[in-house]
Amino acid sequence: MTVKSSSSGSTLTYSKMRGVVAILTAFMKQRRMGLNDLLQKLAASQSYACKHSEVPAMLHVSPKETEMNGNSSSPPTSPTAAQINLGPSSDPQAKPSDFNFLKVIGKGSFGKVLLAKHKSDDQFYAVKVLQKKAILKKKEEKHIMSERNVLLKNVKHPFLVGLYYSFQTADKLYFVLDYINGGELFYHLQRERCFLEPRARFYAAEIASALGYLHSLKIVYRDLKPENILLDRQGHIVLTDFGLCKENIEPNGTTCTFCGTPEYLAPEVLHKQPYDRTVDWWCLGAVLYEMLYGLPPFYSRNTAEMYDNILNKPLLLKPNISNAARDLLEGLLQKDRKKRLGAKEDFMDIKAHVFFSPINWVDLNAKKLTPPFNPNVSGPSDLQHFDPEFTEEPVPSSIGRSPDNALITASVKEASEAFLGFSYAPPIDSFL
Repeated sequence: MTVKSSSSGSTLTYSKMRGVVAILTAFMKQRRMGLNDLLQKLAASQSYACKHSEVPAMLHVSPKETEMNGNSSSPPTSPTAAQINLGPSSDPQAKPSDFNFLKVIGKGSFGKVLLAKHKSDDQFYAVKVLQKKAILKKKEEKHIMSERNVLLKNVKHPFLVGLYYSFQTADKLYFVLDYINGGELFYHLQRERCFLEPRARFYAAEIASALGYLHSLKIVYRDLKPENILLDRQGHIVLTDFGLCKENIEPNGTTCTFCGTPEYLAPEVLHKQPYDRTVDWWCLGAVLYEMLYGLPPFYSRNTAEMYDNILNKPLLLKPNISNAARDLLEGLLQKDRKKRLGAKEDFMDIKAHVFFSPINWVDLNAKKLTPPFNPNVSGPSDLQHFDPEFTEEPVPSSIGRSPDNALITASVKEASEAFLGFSYAPPIDSFL
């Protein structure tokens, strides 16, 4: 993806420009990498060193912690073959052949996201297609089922992506989701380097509203980053990708799973301490900082050094932001979670901060506030804000095809049995 620099008064020499490009290239490449893959590479290579004693230890996950992540080596308990639920067999209204799959618009560890048009109603959807064997290989079925569960609860909030229905074949899982084509916040940050404060405030307010709603449902999001924040065609934010959400966390409850994205991990997660919903407010601070300054607050090309910065380096704020923004960032990026903004009254603490005083929260949630940026998309087929790395990739022919049951192998049957209950279709009155 091309990085376009905005005009400024400063002069960049060729050598400086090469340095900036090198940093941004490393930054983008690293954040495309999954945390588990990154940790494995760091552990395998001895090229990363860090003076802080806890960082090297943190890079090695113990068997107990692996089990907490749902990564235990024991195979999932499988029901008998008679109990296998493949989705389409019990819900014939949902099957791959219902759709024309048009373009690849995203990729992840377990599959792809595709722009699809439903053959009967001509509506466009984003269909997330996941390979069961890839999920089982990494023992991630719990996270996938958690993502589905959270998506079912998102229908009543304006800034969370909605699930229309889900279904499965013998070898794949399908999420049929809102199609959002205004681009990732990450994509727009790449092009513009940083945002002016009013624009950053608008996005931060909509993100905070979405996080507050999830917290009210006892859900901790845990993976807030610009790649998971989309813009709709009007320019409102839409939070997506709920695979790392943790359900059933009471207001004073904690969890211990080591997960997230390296640049945005809170200190308590790196310390492997129990953490609570305030990890989401740390991530909001990191994203707001990135919107205002162009990089996450403790970023380093050396991951171990970045972790050391998160744990020990004081927050440094340049003077080109308002006092209100400064105070908010200091509150959100407080290393002690018990002193962090949001530790007392959660979203209400954020909502009441002076930085958000220009925001009318009722109008915000009603989408009555005019977004500061309009993506200017002409319609569903307008893919200008998607990375050509995805859209130029051919759509696999297997995406829209159900496997022949006679050819289903034992391993595929095991995959089928691991996702019992995945299929979902909403009640008819939910569309009325």
